[in-house]
Amino acid sequence: MAEKRDYYEVLGVDKNATDDELKKAYRRLAKKYHPDANPDNKKEAEAKFKEVNEAYENLSDPQKRRMYDQFGHNGPQGFGGAGQNGYYSYSTSGFDGFDMGDLGDIFSSFFGSGFGTSGRTSKGRSGPTKGADLRYDIEISFEDAFLGVEKEISFNREETCSTCNGTGAKPGTKVQTCSMCGGTGQIKQVQTTILGQMQTTRTCTACHGEGKIITEHCETCKGKGKIKKPTKIKIKIPAGIDDNQTIILRGEGAAGTKGGPKGDLYITVHLKRHHLYTRKDDNVYCDIPITFTQATLGADLDIPMVDGSKLKFKIPEGTQTDTKFRIKGKGFKNVNRSYEGDFIFTVIVQTPKRLTKEQRELIEQLAKTMNEQPPVRKKGIFG
Repeated sequence: MAEKRDYYEVLGVDKNATDDELKKAYRRLAKKYHPDANPDNKKEAEAKFKEVNEAYENLSDPQKRRMYDQFGHNGPQGFGGAGQNGYYSYSTSGFDGFDMGDLGDIFSSFFGSGFGTSGRTSKGRSGPTKGADLRYDIEISFEDAFLGVEKEISFNREETCSTCNGTGAKPGTKVQTCSMCGGTGQIKQVQTTILGQMQTTRTCTACHGEGKIITEHCETCKGKGKIKKPTKIKIKIPAGIDDNQTIILRGEGAAGTKGGPKGDLYITVHLKRHHLYTRKDDNVYCDIPITFTQATLGADLDIPMVDGSKLKFKIPEGTQTDTKFRIKGKGFKNVNRSYEGDFIFTVIVQTPKRLTKEQRELIEQLAKTMNEQPPVRKKGIFG
């Protein structure tokens, strides 16, 4: 498979392009490569048009653009395959095809009414439409992000009405073709002016451009064809996911219209603060307190790891406070590639605040052997 071109290169803009510059570039290229505008080279034009549409779809969304700038086309891997926009994604409906969307408002300004797109024209009957994308935020623990976890989430979403199968009509009744527009969804009018006859087209007011009229509405959905239902699904959060990263569940959004596919569910993960550990990139950081004697003589420490285990680590004698030690490969898994970060801990030497008489004498003797001046005892204000 040919390697995808950079989205900025596709649109012919630089990486600092504003939203307005992106939109202008998109409109120009969409007009240039639309298949209906290239009847002699339709196949190549369609491929170019899809490439332009994909680039604009990702760069016009601030969150998708940020993810693309960070990860590129490959995106964070390791969770059912990354979507083209750089998010984690996997398909639950089996549909992950290209969606042209409703571009009628753009192409009507180029070619006039009736210019075809994959979804609908600028006026007239609408075809199958993809359902709305949904957003969900979930908070997980530091440990769950480190190990990966399965969670069940609950939310409301629009589902196709099972009573009328999405038609909006009462079962047993028929959806009639609009007699005013003949099922086209458009009314054409011819007017005679001083310049001659002029034809105008407007949306049919009887069927509102649908071409069909429902005589009796479904009692369950009130003619909408969709109803909101509480939904529970289980999601797998991959080991190594970072704060504010997003997972896409393909086909878990709202129901489509007129047989269109479901939208997608965007789940943004938030990590709870940990009392001991912090994270930077794929590395884990923490502070480990040690005693004065451990720092002086060296010691074998039991280092608490994020997964709950303990790892033996020997620090050398004479270790100073704020010294950092690194344990390779014990940090977070990288969701892009087969790689683990490191576990980095800083030793903090704790100086005893209170000493017994015996302890103090021993330290004074130690100081003498090291040619140090022992501390002076305070006997009182008149001593």
